[in-house]
Amino acid sequence: MIDLGAHVRAGDGVWWGQGGAEPEPLVNALLDQVDEIGPVRAFCGLTWNERLSDNLPDSLTVVSYGGLGELRRLSRHGLLDVVPCHYSAIPRMFEQGRLPGDVGLVQVSPPDSEGLVSLGIGVEYAADALPHTRTVIAEINHRMPRTNGSSRLPLSAFAATIESDRPLREAPVRGSDEVERAIAENVAGLVEDGDTVQLGVGSLPSAVLERLVDRVDLGFHSGMITDGVMTLIEKGVITGTRKEIDRGLVVTGAALGSTALYERLHELPVEFRPASYTHAPAVLSQLRSLVSINSALEVDLLGQVGAEVRRGVHIGAVGGQVDFSRAASLTGARSIIALRSESAGRSAVVTALHGGVVTTARVDVDAVVTEHGVAVLTGCTVTERALRLIQVAAPRHREGLERALADQEM
Repeated sequence: MIDLGAHVRAGDGVWWGQGGAEPEPLVNALLDQVDEIGPVRAFCGLTWNERLSDNLPDSLTVVSYGGLGELRRLSRHGLLDVVPCHYSAIPRMFEQGRLPGDVGLVQVSPPDSEGLVSLGIGVEYAADALPHTRTVIAEINHRMPRTNGSSRLPLSAFAATIESDRPLREAPVRGSDEVERAIAENVAGLVEDGDTVQLGVGSLPSAVLERLVDRVDLGFHSGMITDGVMTLIEKGVITGTRKEIDRGLVVTGAALGSTALYERLHELPVEFRPASYTHAPAVLSQLRSLVSINSALEVDLLGQVGAEVRRGVHIGAVGGQVDFSRAASLTGARSIIALRSESAGRSAVVTALHGGVVTTARVDVDAVVTEHGVAVLTGCTVTERALRLIQVAAPRHREGLERALADQEM
């Protein structure tokens, strides 16, 4: 096992990559050694590492931009500090030293013929943090693919390395249900041939991608790609030929999917770029065809979106939702919020957000979609918006929402 005490000091801030790009052997070594090193503040994003779910070492404090993956359990136990921010702001916060940045832990591909390695399936914020990090330690995983789109690194960039030959973590898979397929059908009606799509991960986004199989010349520009994107590329649906920039390319920061996706990346027209590019307002404003499709936990009658907190627990994040929603609504084609009309018997269309946090402002949402239909909000008055949202709520909750609307005198 690597001795991190030679590189990490008491009081340091440590960051590492997320999802399948998380350098788990290095992270686990930190968990094993941190009490001997001293207090460490750590930043990470989405993690599927079960050791980060609870029972953290006393010397480790975990910070993130949201409660994604196993971090939800940390939030439930009061062990997660959340920095609410747009994903596009993360690069600047590393530059300004506002996020833990003394030591970076990365997972990289094997060196190529020139001795250079790639950040593989996790370029995103890692690429932006690297220039502002004192010490970088790498796991060279022989199964990490070399990807295109960002600069490759010489081995001299790392203070220490370890080698591994382990499968990359695959994204958890849950098949879409009848409700999600109905939502996807409604969302698909808002996507036109030639649009450039931004979409997240999960069973609902997967259902949307499946429903887009009959579209022509779609583009794709998003923070992450999944197996569904690969399928649409192979079927000739995603071509990117009508994109205003990066024509013919799928642009992303990360891949979150199966081993089959990871192994096929070198064959696909996919470029991995840092968050300072994928989420930058100056870049997104050039995509006049941009359609953002994002999920939510709840939407209030004003059209405000809650996508972060449920019952006091962080189970989501601002992430790139606002970056893409605002760009799609203001300079792109349209901004869509898709969600189930009910959760655990409670209406997801509410008079006031139960989570108490507004993730996306009402002015950045063009349409709200549930399994019951589409509420187009653009150009509507406050009262008109509320009435349209009530019509896509679960039928058994509509009367109560109408009464609440009347009482509020909106």
